Amino acid sequence: MDDWRLNGQEAYLSEVKLKYISFSGRRNKGSDHEHCEFCWEKISEYPDTLSAAYCTENEYHWICETCFADFKEKFRWKI
Repeated sequence: MDDWRLNGQEAYLSEVKLKYISFSGRRNKGSDHEHCEFCWEKISEYPDTLSAAYCTENEYHWICETCFADFKEKFRWKI
């Protein structure tokens, strides 16, 4: 698959467990926004950004719904 969004994420996102969560309240955890690991879409509580997304269990890597749908089979994610 030739896709501009793929840049070696297989090394750290293949077959990982993900959860879908709201970004609400994350500012208290030291971050006011995150970005999708693939398309860099902004995820935050701010207007005109995504307010929820998939993330790894440690909430370090975030994936928007579009990229999740596009790559869920390739990366064999577990929900």
